[in-house]
Amino acid sequence: MENRTTWTSFILLGLTDRKELQTPIFVMFLLIYGVTLLGNIGILFIIIMSSTLRTPMYFFLANLSFVDLGYSTCVVPKMLMNFATGSQSIFLISCALQFYFFAAFVISEFYILMLMAFDRYIAICHPLHYTQRMSHRFCVLLVVLSYVYGFTDAMTQTVLTFRLSYCGSHEIHGFFCADPPLLKISCSDLRIKQTVLLMSSGFNLSITFVAIFVSYIFIISAILRIRSADARRKTFSTCSSHLMSVTIFYGTLFFMYLRPNSQQSVDQDKVVTVFYSAVIPMLNPLIYGLRNREVKDAFKKGIHL
Repeated sequence: MENRTTWTSFILLGLTDRKELQTPIFVMFLLIYGVTLLGNIGILFIIIMSSTLRTPMYFFLANLSFVDLGYSTCVVPKMLMNFATGSQSIFLISCALQFYFFAAFVISEFYILMLMAFDRYIAICHPLHYTQRMSHRFCVLLVVLSYVYGFTDAMTQTVLTFRLSYCGSHEIHGFFCADPPLLKISCSDLRIKQTVLLMSSGFNLSITFVAIFVSYIFIISAILRIRSADARRKTFSTCSSHLMSVTIFYGTLFFMYLRPNSQQSVDQDKVVTVFYSAVIPMLNPLIYGLRNREVKDAFKKGIHL
């Protein structure tokens, strides 16, 4: 019979094994996480404290900042701790928790971005019915459903992944616990796990992307029917930040999943993973903070108080 060993801890190999790069990488990620914290907490604080930002659009933006902060915090502090202490180990339970919460927040972000597109569609294409359709109670319900689905789907993936046996090497080629590097070191039959993962990823990616894409077809069509160029510009500016966030988020995911097999490598996977796990949560508050006049005005008022 095959000699099978189930590990109680793993070794996170990180981004590189070159000693001379450890300090620059630590400083870079410390700065990235610092900006992520300041930006997303700042967005949350401004929206909560400002009476002018209590609208569905900013309610969804606050939740986007929350999930960005959530999945960034699942990954980056542990990586910084490993750099600081020189330890690369992570216990099995810690690995499972990191896997679960990261997946839950990322899946939730799919649906919050979709809700933000739906909000802009109603506001631009059906402005007379906006207040009635996008009531606070309805918006809260939509966000709660997004979280419930995200955390439930993540639990399914986590249970399937950590029911597998891991034998031989216990080294994870990455800087946090995720499906691709974990599945590579498993010695179990992966057919059920890979099938469920493919179905879940395909459903979440396709259903939300199609919904966002169709929403923007109607939005752009409605904007083009506006006669005034200045009115068209102002209307489009209300969804330009969201469109930029969607492009970055989905562009990164499509690049990761649709690359030809011949181009895939461990180093490429690490670079892409760094971008969507650490850089995107930093970019979103910068995009909304720098491009949204109402957010900037509320921030200035908050400073003067």
